[in-house]
Parts: sequence; C-alpha cells; structure tokens
Amino acid sequence: MLGVALLGCGRIASRHAEILSKGEIKGANLVAVCDIQKQKAEIFGQKYNLPYFYDYKTMLEKCKEIDIVSILTPSGMHAQNTLQIAPYKKHIIVEKPMALTLDDADAMIKICDEYGIKLFVVKQNRYNLPVQKLREALERGRFGKIVMGSVRVRWCRDQNYYNQDSWRGTWAMDGGVFTNQASHHIDLLEWMLGDVESVFAKSQTALSNIEAEDTGVAIVKFCNGALGVIEATTATRPKDLEGSISILGELGSVEIGGFAVNKILHWNFTHTIPSDSEVLERYSTNPPNVYGFGHREYYLHVVDSIMHNKKALVDGLEGRKSLELIVALYESVETGKEVFLKFQPQKCKLGHKV
Repeated sequence: MLGVALLGCGRIASRHAEILSKGEIKGANLVAVCDIQKQKAEIFGQKYNLPYFYDYKTMLEKCKEIDIVSILTPSGMHAQNTLQIAPYKKHIIVEKPMALTLDDADAMIKICDEYGIKLFVVKQNRYNLPVQKLREALERGRFGKIVMGSVRVRWCRDQNYYNQDSWRGTWAMDGGVFTNQASHHIDLLEWMLGDVESVFAKSQTALSNIEAEDTGVAIVKFCNGALGVIEATTATRPKDLEGSISILGELGSVEIGGFAVNKILHWNFTHTIPSDSEVLERYSTNPPNVYGFGHREYYLHVVDSIMHNKKALVDGLEGRKSLELIVALYESVETGKEVFLKFQPQKCKLGHKV
C-alpha cells in the first residue's frame, strides 16, 4: 500500500482527498495532509481523520508511511516544492501546470532524475473515457489526414473566485485562463495533434480585476500541417458553459463537450465500425463538476507506474510540452508576433513579478 500525502489543502485538494480516502484507489491511501495556513490543514486533518502538519519538513520526518507527495500548492510554488521534497526520495505528483517557467520545469525534471524518483504531472482529462475513445480512433488512423483541432473553455470565474486567495490571477504565482483553467485542454489538443510548429495568440482581461488574462484566443500550426484553435475564457456568465475538444479529419469528425470534456456530442466517420452506434449512448454523461471523472483513473495509473516501474503517461518531460506551448502563447501576446517553437522566452510575463 502506497501512502499519499497532500501538500496544500486548497480548492483542488478536496478532489484528491475524496478519492484517496474512500478506498477507491487500490494500492494507495491518504496518510497525511499539510498546509502553511494552519486552519486549512486542521480542517482537512479533522475531516479525514489524518495527521496534519504546517510544514513539509515536519510531515516528511514524522510520517514514515509517505511514499508519494501530491503537490497541490499555488502554481508558482510547484517548482520550489518539488526541489524541497525530492531529496526525501518520495515520488511526486504535481498539479497542473507543473511550473510557470521552462527553467523551473527543467530543474524539476533534473532533480527527480538525480534522486531516482518519479515525477507525475496531473492531466486527469486524458483518462476521461470519451477522450480515451478519441485517442484510440486517432491511433487507428480513422481520421485520415488531420485538418483541424479546436479546444474551447467557456467557464465562469467571477471576482469572488479570484478574491479567495491573493495569488490568484497574478503573473508570479498563477497566470490567467491559458495557464490555469485551459491548461488541461491545451494539453489534450497537443496530445491529439502532436508537436507544435508555431502559435499566434491574443488575450485580454475582460471582466476580472486581475493581472493576467481572463480571455484569450490562439491559432496553432502543428508540425503535421494541421491547424488548431484555442478559445479560453473565465468571463462566461452566469455559469460554466463548456470545456470541449473537436478533431476534424478527411475521414471523420469528433466533438467531445460537456463542461469537462466528458460528453461525446458528435462521432462521425466515413468508414464505420459496429461499435460506433453505441458511442453516443455510452459516453454522454456529464460529470458533477469541472474536474470530471479522470482523477480516479489517474491515481490508479500512478500506482501501477510505481509498483511495476512503468513509464508515466504524463511525466515531467510530457508535462513540459504543454507548458512550453502556454509560454509561447504569452510570448506571442506580448510581442504581437507568431512564435515558433523551440524558442527562448523574452517577454513572457508568466512566473515573473510585474
């Protein structure tokens, strides 16, 4: 049994704690929680009847059951926390995005390699059943030549959301809708369509009083010739509308919608197979919240990867790919130019105080 500790007891921690504390993950359970805000640590510890701590050192020294630390702190702290925890030789799960700068991401990958531990980046939407079905169709070549891929994040995050914590919406600790809410969808687009050649992006802060953007659009050119469109906003009112991905090819088109990329809306192929008739019926359930159904499968994958020494689906190198694309989006916004990958960021504000 692998013991998991949560570092950070904020909004997303509840999702991790619920899954790990209910016996849903065969081979892993929740053994400790930690937050520098004492009240948050105490609330979690008491709720789940677990030891709680106010600093990671005390937790790691006193709780010998820990095998994995899930880093659920603000995005701007992910790299620092990873560098602090790696010497204890505990495997690390880090929420998206893995870091806010490419240099930090590289440092995280390097130190985990040095200490012989696995680094997992949370991209739970890859495990949504409709997404898995889409990936299967792509790998089987059912789309033929890919023409276009699009992701849309139309969510509602009002000022009260950003006011919950001082770091929200800041360049140094969080970034905007591209980095936070849309990072899963950007990862899915890149996972489906492959390496990126270039990107051109525009953004604005439309309705929220924050440093970073709450609305952005981008055109992506992929190395295989396909075009991509990213549309992301937290300025949808009065409630979440959708989190979706569409893939269009010469032999088929698929759209997965709902508000958490969990509901197949269109599944059309020139050359059909018997199981196509069941797809819309079997994969049309919307989840109760924007986190979707993927966290459970994600943790099961982590356990399997550690116990059987298998390669992670989203390790540090894979997590860095979508971060590089996000950094390129911001570089394009600041320069007003198309940005070609690979590149050295010059004007991207993400991960820096402004």
